[in-house]
Amino acid sequence: MAEKPSDGGRLALTLTTPKIVFLIIAAAAPLAAMVGTVPLAFALGNGPGVPAMFVFAGLTLMCFCVGYAAISRRVVNTGGFYTYISCGLGRPPAVAGGLIATVAYNTASVGLLGSFAYFTKLAAASHGLDLPWEIWAAAGLLLVAVLGYRRIDLSVRVLGVAMCCEVAILLVLAAAVLIRHGGDALPGTSFTPHTLSNPGIGVTMMFAFISFIGIESAALYGEEARNPERSVSRATYIAISLIALFYGFMSWIAVGAVGPGHIRSVAGTQLGDLFFHLSDDYLTSALTTVMQILLCLSLFASWLALHNAANRYMFVLGREQILPGALGQVHARHASPHRASLTQSVFSLAVAAVFAIAGLDPYLGLTTSMLGIGTLGIVFLQAVACLSVIGYFRRRPGRHWWRTTLAPGLGFAGLVFATYLVVSNFATMTGTDNPVVAALPWLILAMAGLGVGYALWLRSARPGRYAGLAGVETRQTRPAQSPAGPAVRPAADRVPAGR
Repeated sequence: MAEKPSDGGRLALTLTTPKIVFLIIAAAAPLAAMVGTVPLAFALGNGPGVPAMFVFAGLTLMCFCVGYAAISRRVVNTGGFYTYISCGLGRPPAVAGGLIATVAYNTASVGLLGSFAYFTKLAAASHGLDLPWEIWAAAGLLLVAVLGYRRIDLSVRVLGVAMCCEVAILLVLAAAVLIRHGGDALPGTSFTPHTLSNPGIGVTMMFAFISFIGIESAALYGEEARNPERSVSRATYIAISLIALFYGFMSWIAVGAVGPGHIRSVAGTQLGDLFFHLSDDYLTSALTTVMQILLCLSLFASWLALHNAANRYMFVLGREQILPGALGQVHARHASPHRASLTQSVFSLAVAAVFAIAGLDPYLGLTTSMLGIGTLGIVFLQAVACLSVIGYFRRRPGRHWWRTTLAPGLGFAGLVFATYLVVSNFATMTGTDNPVVAALPWLILAMAGLGVGYALWLRSARPGRYAGLAGVETRQTRPAQSPAGPAVRPAADRVPAGR
């Protein structure tokens, strides 16, 4: 049985499994992760053990994916975490989850705005075009706003090109390292117990988990998928597998290129220039320039993907009237959540303007703080989603010891640990001890409390509205066969998603 939204505006059915995979991987930004995150993991974490931590994070998230896929085959909705939490844990936690997701994806999108503006300014300045970061931020925001306003498949085309280009340049670098060093380019020491027990393993695990941000976003596009019962689960499995293998392989290549004994010190000295130096050494300066340009494209693609994810949360919460109802409107021609997209763009503009007026650095100020709170919120919701899967299948047919119980249980344990790592290393992740930034994790608890409180108020003061929250329809996944011949799709039955 597949559960689909019961009413409200309908989005365009344009997405297939490959397109959803593009959206997920683009949000993870492979090249940006290699340039910005992996060197920090080398320098602050357990050095040559970084590749193994990517594999571990991938396996943990695969357990999350098993349960996520199981519930996505039953529940088709743009609400993502909001809908799944309602189905498994009830409406008050769901409203809390929806508000947390809205804050997390919106702040993460703003963080990518700062990162895009910062690195684009550096790349352009190195070639003689020295413009303020605010100009690049405005140009990027205008393009994101236009693409987000229109039908989703236009964004997918842009993201697909960006993803293919950034992956290609990294694979060319990997091939060059393998040609020069042969088997030594993949040193076995990265996976030995001695290396894995090096100091800093917790920090490495944190950076590994945050590199997978966006892998859960497939469910947000369920209403836009042509075959959601299969596309959402398949896309999530494929994306997690590809990201884990690719990140693990490329970080392993970096260890082999620099040397296991030197990778920590070299990464600590070069940081964001590590992969550019490797490109200069193993490729050519011309390809390094190409890599710098593709880094900007990678950041833009991730920004656009997170913008679209934030839109979908605001759209469904607007449709449910948790947020203003105008956000739940669908464009008559583009069949897109256009008002949610415009609202997200205005929010990004306002936050970036505040940072610009205050004279704060777009990367050390805007990016680290906004991405920090966004990352924490998403990892926390991934953990809650695992519990929701267990709760949803606890009294339903189709319960399975692995898919709906043990796997999501293991995923929950791993993601709770990841949440702890993010909170305990928040200053390291954001790169600042500023007390305002240090207090940002409390925003997640504030949103949780606000969501639960508002839902409980609705239950007592507006029971009709409360009963309609996260409501779904149950349909046969496949049409029933009529004895007369043609397939007949039965009428939908309205069912509540949670208490």
